[in-house]
Formats: sequence, structure tokens, C-alpha cells
Amino acid sequence: MIERILEVAPASVHILVVDDSSPDGTGALVKRLTQVETRVNLLVRKQKEGLALAYLAGFQWGIDQGYEFLVEMDADGSHDPKYLPTIFELIQSHDVVIGCRYTQGGGTEGWSWLRQLISRGGNIYAQTILGLKIRDLTGGFNAWRAETLKEMPLAAIRSRGYAFQVELKYRAFLASRRLVEFPIVFLNRQLGVSKMTGNIVWEAAIRVPQLRHLLSSRIS
Repeated sequence: MIERILEVAPASVHILVVDDSSPDGTGALVKRLTQVETRVNLLVRKQKEGLALAYLAGFQWGIDQGYEFLVEMDADGSHDPKYLPTIFELIQSHDVVIGCRYTQGGGTEGWSWLRQLISRGGNIYAQTILGLKIRDLTGGFNAWRAETLKEMPLAAIRSRGYAFQVELKYRAFLASRRLVEFPIVFLNRQLGVSKMTGNIVWEAAIRVPQLRHLLSSRIS
């Protein structure tokens, strides 16, 4: 993934890998790469605390380093780097760029019917409850202006699991930020196992109505 990103990204783009002390050797591999490629960075966290906290740590690192734009993407091959040039172009005139599976030209490959049902149903559920026209609220291939993330602020984010992606976008919407979606095809992971669990689905089902109640009158 790092090689593929560097092939399509301008020289001004840097990569941060957030590693929650994974036992699979990710940290050691990336650390070796940082010694020969100055555009690659590694953030090692002491223990596994979930995807949301890893993203928040990565966002905060990027803000502290002074980056203007931050792109979040999975490292398992699901998010194709070929879309990065489009993201870089769109973020110049928007505050949030969302890679959308559920618009014309978008889609998924290699998913079971159950996973498609859960993902589609979850997005429709969140759209209906929150009153949003965004088609892909749960997707994780997105770009953000650092200024938009700072204004949230990140310390106020309470969602975990896939509700985290919903909360970020809902907060940006309530803050009248400029959001845009563009079609992507989400590929089934090439390595590893899915992080989707019953607890994550249940948290999202509960958290979405809470978000409307907590954030519709104020942005904390």
C-alpha cells in the first residue's frame, strides 16, 4: 500500500501508519521503511484501543505537524490508491471529501450479501435518523481539511467503531462545512480479517439517535 500510494501521490504528500503495537510485524516493517523513505512516518501506540482512537491519534499527529489536508484510508487493500489524485483535487475546494460506495459509479467487490445488507442498511438508517443526504456515512476513505477537524474538536468525539465515521461527518455537516462525495469501488480486503462485530453494529444503532439529540442543538 505504501508503495502504491507513493507512486500516485505528489512529492508533498507524506504517509503516516498508525500501529497499535500489532503482533504481525507491521511496526517493524514500517520503521525500516522510514529509514530509507523520508515521506513515510510511523506512530506506535502501546496497545490496541480500536479503530476510532487510532484514527483520532493519526489526525492529531497530522494537525500537530502542521499538515493542511489529511486523508484517512485502510491499509488492507480495500481503499484503492488510484482514487487519491481525485481526492487531492476535490479537497482544494471542499472541507470534506467522501469516497462513496453508494452512488453511480461506486460499489463493492467480494462482499457477501449479509455484509452488503448490514452496510447498506446502516447507511440508510443513519441518513434517515440524522436527516442527511450523504450516501456513505460509514465509509472510511475520506479527506479532511485540518482546520475542519480542529474545529470539532477531536477530543469531543465519543463514538467508536463505524459510528465514529458517522459522527465525524455529522459534526462537519452541522458546522456548515463543504462536503462532497465521489464514487469509489471498495475492494474486499486482501489480507487480515474484518473488524466488524456484533458490538460494533449495536453501538452504531444506539449511537446514531444519540448523535442527533446531542449535536443538533450544539456542536460540543
